[in-house]
Amino acid sequence: MKPTRPVLPREFVAVRKRRRIMAAMAELTAEQGYEATKIADLVRRAGVARKTLYDNFDGKEEVFLGAFDSAVTEVAARIQESCVDIGDDWAERISAGLRAFLAYIAENPAVARMCLVEAISATPAASTRYDDAMQRFVDLLRQNAPADTGLSATIEETLVGGVAWILHQKIRRGEAEQALELTPELLDFVLSPYEGVEKLR
Repeated sequence: MKPTRPVLPREFVAVRKRRRIMAAMAELTAEQGYEATKIADLVRRAGVARKTLYDNFDGKEEVFLGAFDSAVTEVAARIQESCVDIGDDWAERISAGLRAFLAYIAENPAVARMCLVEAISATPAASTRYDDAMQRFVDLLRQNAPADTGLSATIEETLVGGVAWILHQKIRRGEAEQALELTPELLDFVLSPYEGVEKLR
């Protein structure tokens, strides 16, 4: 008598299919860009029926936005988790957060390209999501940086924007998997304004 195959809960199966569709979007946009990616490509890569895609998403743009939002949520959670046990050392918190971010980029090169390259111009809604995500990371830096530094009120926007631009260039060159190699350079870039103020106190 053959062992019976366990029946997976319907909700579990639906979530897995949704994740496969979003993963397919990241892979395809990394390979050929958002504009060239079609619904037919997505269902083929994800291994799902066209109806399954439309049961979960309104269309290609919603798949892209869902994949983008999922990635931002995941990397922000990693950054926060990396900082939680460090205590009051602001430099160590920022360092841990940046390393967590770069590790995520290196581990997920297709997702990184989708978020830091394709999202900027894929659609107006995607561009807005990109701006919102940048603000989220600005807020994370501001929460962990020293207070009352006397630096410009836009220093965190400048630093996050600079990191994003450097990574944008590296990803476009196909070097996302080497993102951690940028750690010393980016740490110096992000920490130096605050360290300069600390030395004057």
